[in-house]
Amino acid sequence: MARILLVDDDVDLVDMISEWLSSEHQVDKAFDGQSGLLMLRDSQYDVIVLDWNLPRISGLDVCRQFRAGGGRTPIIFLTGKTTVADRELGLDGGADDYLVKPFSMRELNARLRAVQRRGELIVNEVLRCGEITLDSGRHRVTKGEVSVHLLPKEFALLEFFMRHPDQVFSSDNILARVWSTDSETGGNAVRTAIKRIRQKLDDPGCSESESIIENIPRVGYRLRAKT
Repeated sequence: MARILLVDDDVDLVDMISEWLSSEHQVDKAFDGQSGLLMLRDSQYDVIVLDWNLPRISGLDVCRQFRAGGGRTPIIFLTGKTTVADRELGLDGGADDYLVKPFSMRELNARLRAVQRRGELIVNEVLRCGEITLDSGRHRVTKGEVSVHLLPKEFALLEFFMRHPDQVFSSDNILARVWSTDSETGGNAVRTAIKRIRQKLDDPGCSESESIIENIPRVGYRLRAKT
């Protein structure tokens, strides 16, 4: 049985979701962002289901503050925001999945199972590529002795590349492997994340042809393996 924190200001919806999930999970409720943050500071959860438009503190800010404080619990946004830009903002802000209202309870349950499985598969492993080190357990990236801050999707993408050095992946393949259930996100999200990783990890003055992540025209991208 998973312990789930559900944060939404729609009382009727919260009660409906809670009743649906209660046979399989323990569900705690919060009806504004500030209360949700306080509960996250006081308790441990297996999954967080989070609305975006919350009173006091927005769901996006709850997500960002939780991640900035080292929180690693999987987060699913459950929101009426429907644009690809909103999805990208939410996922880059630290969410693991994004489900748009109105939604199917069965789909919500399936996504809860999926993010729990991904969380269970996280291995506390240190990966290295040249002077770049990625500590998956501590969610930390360093270049030499310098700590490098990556957004959650940038971290996930770099970790994916570092687990598959010198292998070429198309944008569609990367979307399926890293963005997972967010099927409406396009190749631009991959290009943007790669651009940000390059800005943070490449040496000053490095050209694109010398970047840690190589672009193979009309094929895809690969991480240059370095020893």
